[in-house]
Amino acid sequence: MLARMIDRQRLQSLLERERARYAESHPRSAAAYARGQRNLFGGVPMTWMNKAAGHFPLYLSGARGSRVTDIDGHEYVDFALGDTGAMAGHSPQPVVAAIQSRVQEHGGLTAMMPTDNAAWVGAELERRFGVSRWSFTLTASDANRWAIRLARQLTGRPKILVFAWCYHGSVDETFALPGPDDEAISRPGNVGPPVPLAQTTRVVEYNDLDGLAQALAHGDVAAVLMEPALTNIGIVLPQPGYLDGVRELTRTHGALLINDETHTFSAGPGGATGAWGLEPDIVTIGKAIAGGIPVGAYGLDAALADRIDGLDDIDLIDTGGVGGTLAGNALSIDATRATLEHVLTEAAFEPMIERATRYTAGVQDVIDRSGVEWSVTQLGARAEYRFAKPASVNGSESAAAGDAELEDYLHLHMANRGVLITPFHNMALMSPATTDADVDRHTALFAEALEALHQGPATS
Repeated sequence: MLARMIDRQRLQSLLERERARYAESHPRSAAAYARGQRNLFGGVPMTWMNKAAGHFPLYLSGARGSRVTDIDGHEYVDFALGDTGAMAGHSPQPVVAAIQSRVQEHGGLTAMMPTDNAAWVGAELERRFGVSRWSFTLTASDANRWAIRLARQLTGRPKILVFAWCYHGSVDETFALPGPDDEAISRPGNVGPPVPLAQTTRVVEYNDLDGLAQALAHGDVAAVLMEPALTNIGIVLPQPGYLDGVRELTRTHGALLINDETHTFSAGPGGATGAWGLEPDIVTIGKAIAGGIPVGAYGLDAALADRIDGLDDIDLIDTGGVGGTLAGNALSIDATRATLEHVLTEAAFEPMIERATRYTAGVQDVIDRSGVEWSVTQLGARAEYRFAKPASVNGSESAAAGDAELEDYLHLHMANRGVLITPFHNMALMSPATTDADVDRHTALFAEALEALHQGPATS
């Protein structure tokens, strides 16, 4: 359907024009990227930074609130927000003050010693997400890894269950798709899986309770690890009754339920768990809760934590494989308290979600007027358009709706005119600093990009 609606030759011509404009406008970023090729793997500090529609990334000069500036001096309205890491906005003042206090007044950024702020953060996370015993990591990936290890220990079962095209960071067990005979196979491009995925993982489609029931019936699943809504293959929302069904099936089959709220935190101050009244056994989260400072966390139901504490044949202190030298360091904990107490508050989420609703309505209006078979989906303060109509109901449908060339064109059209959306698909996130004017600027550029596709090259 998409190939018949979009003139691919015109799309290619527009994309080449946008790439030429991008290269001409960003000579310093291009030069910095060239310098990085000698000593940086992939030419960048982290390889995912190579996801750049213009063939090289923009290099950061500075950022405040909902704005970033590159080293060529261009300012952008930023809807990417560090792929959620800066959902609080860039350098929010309470977090800056907490960092300055730790560095200048107290010192001791990391000392393998607890600080009292950690207990405050744990209590606040319990208030928001319901589970009561929390521990800290530096990434959501590690939070998921350690939650999985605890789930295996508690249940005595070897496997976890995930959903096709899910994303839970760099956790080996999660890069899985359904294969022949319903066995898990590795996703295309997976780097160096240590064992065949079928040995560690079961995988089903999101929104498929029958498939979930069949997978859990094997009796070997320690935990179902899920985002309450898929977010990294476009936003895929749960159908009515689905999440209640997941909870019932996990209890029936003796599997724990882990909610990864790293991206679904956009649903509200308690993520989807709080917004939708969910009852997971374990919650994992990362990125946004420290206002840009690296942090992750996992929280357990009190009864599970007590069971773990009662086991005398595991080592949670030294060599048991759950922990990290820098985890729970004073700087990240101070930044987390400042973010939760003063920035990503209940009061802040209301206008963030209102901005996302405005964004969604604007994009939907453009889609309707243009006649393209696309959709836009909102999850609290997050929204995303996808090249499918109606919106996909599982990860495989959403993956099939991808169009890399079309995404690159839309991303470059925006970037060349001062707006950034997340380079992985078409996600936009609202921060407390995002304004109606920011949203309307994107809507206007989105309309312009679609008009160029249908009527001829854009001239702006």
